[in-house]
Amino acid sequence: MFAICNLAIIPLRAEPSDRSEIVSQVLFGEHFEILETQNHWSKIKLQFDAYEGWVDSKQYQIISEKNFNDLSKDAIILNADLVDYVTNAKNILLPIPLGASLSFLNNTEINLEGFEFEGMRASGVKAKSDLIATAYMYLNAPYLWGGKTPFGVDCSGFTQMVYKLNGYKLLRDAAQQSSQGEALSFIEESETGDLAFFDNEEGRIIHVGIIMENNYIIHASGKVRIDRLDHLGIYNAQQNKHTHRLRVIKKII
Repeated sequence: MFAICNLAIIPLRAEPSDRSEIVSQVLFGEHFEILETQNHWSKIKLQFDAYEGWVDSKQYQIISEKNFNDLSKDAIILNADLVDYVTNAKNILLPIPLGASLSFLNNTEINLEGFEFEGMRASGVKAKSDLIATAYMYLNAPYLWGGKTPFGVDCSGFTQMVYKLNGYKLLRDAAQQSSQGEALSFIEESETGDLAFFDNEEGRIIHVGIIMENNYIIHASGKVRIDRLDHLGIYNAQQNKHTHRLRVIKKII
């Protein structure tokens, strides 16, 4: 079976329970495959990044396989404002976050509620130089494990959504994203918009941020913030210490 998220933001959980860890979020308009069902829970695989998890079966709308395939081929159109709303046929407002998917609105077979959107849209591939302007839209967003919006975002959700809003596809987790792109040997080789990855004592990639000009980095740690970046890692001037150990820099674009 196949479905689409017809609510603003729904949690994607590790297990079929309201008490289970939230591993990501499904935003309005994202479509997915239903892999299995268990009581009132559904295990799903998102079409955009193939990420899997469990959602409440009351929090989506079933669509046909044809509609799923059509949506997968359609150009991606996203809400480009921090928060906006759609209205349905009864003129009821539904707030939607930055990065919500709007591609289905013109398909009357899917858009059963008659949703309409009059706000700013993002579509197509943008210049690499546009990434930082998008990243600034998330500045000071609180850190939220599994989050993908300016109301709460984790480090890889932040990088994925910034790239998505500019027409590029990143995988969901930091370790997955570190498998993409071309590795650079030195910070001096990097450009604004490249990704820097950081590991823990076991050598596992646990953090990612977006490189800015003049050896700065924007990343989600406590909140989306800007810190210094050097060959050792991220230096937090407030704490007067390095907080993340640099592992690798990747050029995605």
